[in-house]
Amino acid sequence: MDAASNESEPAESALPHGVGPWPGGPDAWPDDPRYDPDLLAAGDTRNVVDAYRYWRMDAIVADLDRRRHGFHVAIENWQHDMNIGSIVRSANAFLAAEVHIVGRRRWNRRGAMVTDRYQHVRHHEDVAAFAAWATGEGLPVIAIDNVEGSVPLDRADLPERCVLLFGQEGPGLSPEALTAASAVVEITQYGSTRSINASAAGAVVMYEWCRRWA
Repeated sequence: MDAASNESEPAESALPHGVGPWPGGPDAWPDDPRYDPDLLAAGDTRNVVDAYRYWRMDAIVADLDRRRHGFHVAIENWQHDMNIGSIVRSANAFLAAEVHIVGRRRWNRRGAMVTDRYQHVRHHEDVAAFAAWATGEGLPVIAIDNVEGSVPLDRADLPERCVLLFGQEGPGLSPEALTAASAVVEITQYGSTRSINASAAGAVVMYEWCRRWA
């Protein structure tokens, strides 16, 4: 997992979630290597589902790895977009195989709310490197942008194995990214604004993939 960051991360213990120490003291602790003795003793205030309470972080990642879905998420990072962290958080929620940061290595992690600790993150120097990786893995790139010729999401083909590629807030995907994609998909809108927030778009498309395949 990529450790690069230029922003302080929110302390997970500051989140309003969690449980206290394991009832009954050390004599009652479960005999299971997935459990963390420090969490059993002090309590678990992390923002994790109940099934992972008191588990070591590496044990949680290993269990997620057994069940990850067939889609990847990629995000262009040319302008240090604040939405990247939120897209990573959604990728964790919908159990993406991996997240790919295309362009600048450093990205703002605050919106991820430490979920990137449980999510594999890979960096690609530019669109060409990312496209070469996707081709090598046999993964079609599905660009998400409301440009001319894009197909509405409800009618678009979302392969079981693919990469969902999102652009920057405002300018959207670069011409190079659109050229690298095998299809371009848009989210149908009904109001007056031209586009929706990039992180919201990410959650919508990931949910639609899961509705079809998960």
